[in-house]
Amino acid sequence: MASLRWQVPLFLAIALLLSCEAAPTDILYRVPEEQPPNTLIGSLAADQGLPDSGHLYKLEVGTPYLRVDGKTGEIYTTDIPIDRETLRDCRNLFEGDKCFLEFEVSITDMVNGISTGPRLIEGRIEVLDINDNTPQFSSPILTLSIPENTNVGALFAIPMASDRDSGTNGVAEYSLSTGPDADQLFSLQVAVDSEEKQPQLVVMGNLDREKKDSYDLNIKVVDGGRPARVSSALLRVTVTDQNDNAPKFERSHYEAELLENSPLGHTVLQVRANDADTGTNGEIDYSLHQASDTVQRLLRIDRNTGIIYVKGLVDREDESFLKFFVVAKDRGPNSKSSKVLVTINIRDQNDNAPAIEIRGIGLVTHQNGVANISEDMPVGTPVALVQVSDRDEGENAVVTCVVAGDVPFQLRPASESANDRKRKYFLQTTTLLDYERVKDYRIEIVAVDSGNPALSSTNSLKVQVTDINDNTPIFSPVLLEVDFAEGNQPGDKVLDVVATDADSGTNAELHYSIIESAATRLFEIQAKTGEIRVRNLLDREETERYEFRVAAADKGVPSKTGTATVVINVLDRNDNDPKFMLSDYSFSVIENMAPLNPVGVVTVTDADKGENAFVNLFVEPDNGKFVIQNGTGTILSHISFDREKESTYTFRLKAVDSGDPPRSSYVGVTINVLDENDNAPYVTKPANSTYTFMTPITPTETRVEVVQAEDIDSGPNAELVYTITGGNPYDLFHISPNSGEITLAQEFTGKHNGLHRLVVKVSDKGKPPRHTTALVHVFVNDTKSNVSFIEGLVGHSLYTPLDRDIAGDPNYALAQRSNILFGSLAGIAGVILVIAAVVFIRHRLQKDTKSGYQAGKKESKDLYAPKQGPKNGKGKKSKKGKAPKPAKPLEEDEEASLQKGLKFNLINENVNDSPRIHLPLNYPPGSPDLGRHYRSNSPLPSIMLQPQSPSASKKHQAVQDLPATNTFVGTGDNNSTGSDQYSDYSYKANPPKYSSKQVGEYANTSMYQRDIYWTNRVW
Repeated sequence: MASLRWQVPLFLAIALLLSCEAAPTDILYRVPEEQPPNTLIGSLAADQGLPDSGHLYKLEVGTPYLRVDGKTGEIYTTDIPIDRETLRDCRNLFEGDKCFLEFEVSITDMVNGISTGPRLIEGRIEVLDINDNTPQFSSPILTLSIPENTNVGALFAIPMASDRDSGTNGVAEYSLSTGPDADQLFSLQVAVDSEEKQPQLVVMGNLDREKKDSYDLNIKVVDGGRPARVSSALLRVTVTDQNDNAPKFERSHYEAELLENSPLGHTVLQVRANDADTGTNGEIDYSLHQASDTVQRLLRIDRNTGIIYVKGLVDREDESFLKFFVVAKDRGPNSKSSKVLVTINIRDQNDNAPAIEIRGIGLVTHQNGVANISEDMPVGTPVALVQVSDRDEGENAVVTCVVAGDVPFQLRPASESANDRKRKYFLQTTTLLDYERVKDYRIEIVAVDSGNPALSSTNSLKVQVTDINDNTPIFSPVLLEVDFAEGNQPGDKVLDVVATDADSGTNAELHYSIIESAATRLFEIQAKTGEIRVRNLLDREETERYEFRVAAADKGVPSKTGTATVVINVLDRNDNDPKFMLSDYSFSVIENMAPLNPVGVVTVTDADKGENAFVNLFVEPDNGKFVIQNGTGTILSHISFDREKESTYTFRLKAVDSGDPPRSSYVGVTINVLDENDNAPYVTKPANSTYTFMTPITPTETRVEVVQAEDIDSGPNAELVYTITGGNPYDLFHISPNSGEITLAQEFTGKHNGLHRLVVKVSDKGKPPRHTTALVHVFVNDTKSNVSFIEGLVGHSLYTPLDRDIAGDPNYALAQRSNILFGSLAGIAGVILVIAAVVFIRHRLQKDTKSGYQAGKKESKDLYAPKQGPKNGKGKKSKKGKAPKPAKPLEEDEEASLQKGLKFNLINENVNDSPRIHLPLNYPPGSPDLGRHYRSNSPLPSIMLQPQSPSASKKHQAVQDLPATNTFVGTGDNNSTGSDQYSDYSYKANPPKYSSKQVGEYANTSMYQRDIYWTNRVW
């Protein structure tokens, strides 16, 4: 053992660190065998997470090899060492089987006492093998007979050595030592057969019996332990006469079953071997080989027939299987032998009745078959641990265990182990024990196995009940509920509580108290009578329900206390007004919302309860505009909102409860109408038919005009943005997007002389935005003496499509080339001709002015006189003091058709005899001031403006269309060109929808010859 001390720390480390990963009911530790006393195997508290304080650990199974520390649950070895080779369950293990030592530990909670019952912990300890046994041969002298003239290389089996250790500690290797005379004759070979190492002697030379008839060799066996153990034996080789063949078994392995309790002489099985030799060399003797004492005690073999008989009483519970070898040896002078493995499994017979073992558990100890238990133990308290086992196996070992008789005890499985041969139960109470009724019980336990026929056994235990103060005061009922109205007087009685105690004497004298200290501020109880009174005024709105516990304690030792729950429901009185959640409400709605839509929700509460808290809502004054839903508090509108008409509504809500008498309250409500972008901007200045005169030398940054517009919406819907969308191809003009101010961005040049029409878009910032369009006319010339001519140009522009730019002189480039050509050819002569032409033209103009002559003819009628209306038709005059309504808004899809109705015919096609007059709209540079010329002689009518201010009186009407109501009107005779159009627009404040005919339809008529024509860019 001293040589193995260095292995102990390693094995102890394994034992402490390796624990089973299964449930606590299957705890596994590992420890090497042969450990000294007080070696720590494991700690249940530290290793398994079990309690480490306040509990008592007690070893129930595991003695005499183990002991347990009662406080920590640490398991130690004892003075009796654990020898793996001598443990009953490890004696006949096969190679590779593990050896286990079972243990049981009970855990009792010492804080709560044994009333909670112990807990049973089962576990196993795997006993690890150490190299504490030396391999041994069956005899110190081994004999082996070899015939002479044996062939070289022949093998002869040598009896094997055995080692009680297992695994690597078992037999590892053999070695052979020979003398000088046998050094060249023999060698050793080891064959592995069925996981066994079989030493074999190899003949290396020729044997001659006449020269030497025997040889003494030394065979040594070594195990695999560290350090290794060694033993040796004398191997005596005898040289015999020739015997050619060894017996040979019919099977390589024999296996049979044997029923336990078989009679003596019962045949188990027969082994057979054959020998090819004849005579005595072929006769065989059978014998048991390497048989244990148990095998030799139970079995015998007929040496002649090989039949194995039962020799002794076979009990499966002692030996479940037998394993040994049978040797067949011939009877020749130089006998040969062979061996075969035989395994016999013992089959169970139901020959064992169940065994019942009753022992104490935890703190409950048994003396002389009597267990004492206090009557105050709760239901389920264990009073004993019952272990039922059956040494049989299979169905014969399945045991049913019951408690006989009508007693308040039952069996409950104490572990989750699935071992049918050994089951453990807690014998526990099923009802409360009462010393006053029954003082002791005799408990009989019956166990029956499942064999055929079944076997049974009984065992009994006496349980004595000890008397204590075991009756707790009881309230009946344990829940006392009472209704009590609020508004009480202090000192009023609420209720009486009463408890009873089944004990007698001082154990039945009761003392009442209120457990919750918070409840004692409002209520008090008489200690002897249990009468409860109220201390203060109760208010249901503060606390509707009071719940507290009362206790009744007896005067026993120790005292027992019973409790009950008291519930006081405070009844309501109508002492609270309805209350709105807010002091006033303000809601916002979007205009144009359809009637009967919700505009807001109010919340009203009443601290009372029941009918006192049922509230009805009313609108005051009830003018039909709004209504409120009871229950939801939703305010609905009966009207459609128009912010431009009315932006705020105010009224009052009244809340009335259903109490008697009822109580009420009021709250103010304000409805704010939010703006919706439902109005387009309208232009207030300038009118589309007006114009601004500017000279060509006007400096940049000069203000040209300010477009002023309004939007009757509010917020972003009324914020306006100004942009120039047409008529500014040369970027001469710039408009401020915020103020609408138009300024000159670049200096004028010669090609810029003439009329400029700026198309200005005015948009609001609504979503989606709305917009309108305004026309700003700018006439660039040195003078503006011929106002009628300029107005005519403006009139023409009103009927020109907006996608065509009117911006200055379209003939400027042609005039420039003509001037250069004439200047080159004529030179000074051209100048003289120009002067003459001017004199001539002035003379003719003066003559035409006096005579009304135009284009060489004297007109019988005034060409531009206003056209007479129908005789029966009279022009309607607008009312004084009222501005006209704003025009219908100009939307995006209307702009394209805006000019369809803007027709301005310069030729009255009904008058065929009148000359067609074509007025140049612009003059080339260097031309005489035609405006001054036409100031007195122009046949065009004088165009007068009728300024009209747009009005917001009509909802959803655009402020300004083209042409607007404040466009031009003219006067002239019936032969005037376009007089129909002038007269129509002159006297209609709201013109009808425009014709779908585009102005472009007139672009190719004969009236436009050379003085007036259209281009893609300018007019």
